[in-house]
Amino acid sequence: MNSAPVFHRRFQFWLLAGIVTVAAAFPLDDAVDGALVLAGDSAWKNLAWWCSKIGEGWVPAAAGIFFAVIFFWRRQPVVAAKIFFVVLTCEVTGLVATILRLAFGRARPCNHAVPPGFYGVWHDGHWIIGKFQFSSFPSGHTATAVGLLAAAWLVNRRWGAVAVVYAVAVAWSRIALECHHFSDVLASTVLSIAGAVLMKKYYAPVNDRWFTRFASRRK
Repeated sequence: MNSAPVFHRRFQFWLLAGIVTVAAAFPLDDAVDGALVLAGDSAWKNLAWWCSKIGEGWVPAAAGIFFAVIFFWRRQPVVAAKIFFVVLTCEVTGLVATILRLAFGRARPCNHAVPPGFYGVWHDGHWIIGKFQFSSFPSGHTATAVGLLAAAWLVNRRWGAVAVVYAVAVAWSRIALECHHFSDVLASTVLSIAGAVLMKKYYAPVNDRWFTRFASRRK
């Protein structure tokens, strides 16, 4: 029996369910954002800032490449391959989210100069592609963090359990700092889980073969 059609049907079902969930989350933005936003200077706001910083793509990339190289040279190519897969997946999901938000042009919660909404790539006679104030949907930081979580969970449940803390902290920080709405974070979560599942099915086997082949040549 060919498992590919079954995989595609299940993937499409859960992706559609995720999209519906994100659509249903838009009316909840004001309530959730209002409950999580941190006003003024406080220890919690400093914590949120640091959580947001470790959600930047270069952080997991640097850490992942470092540990992948260490395990590869310790003659553990399987572990190195898994680490590299996790890192590559989170970078890909973060990149996809970044590209998408350029097209949507949603105003960030901290952008009080315009009414909340989606403005696309052009507003008030100017291009707004890449403008921070119009880069809310979806969250790139959250897409990176949840991409790491989803990929880690798919290759090792214990890694995934640890990564939950990282992903939740980053997602919370983006709302707490008024950088994203709740629906932005949720959309990134759906996007990243879907991306990790596709990467696991289509890229992970190739990734494992490469690392095993390089390790055998080194021997």
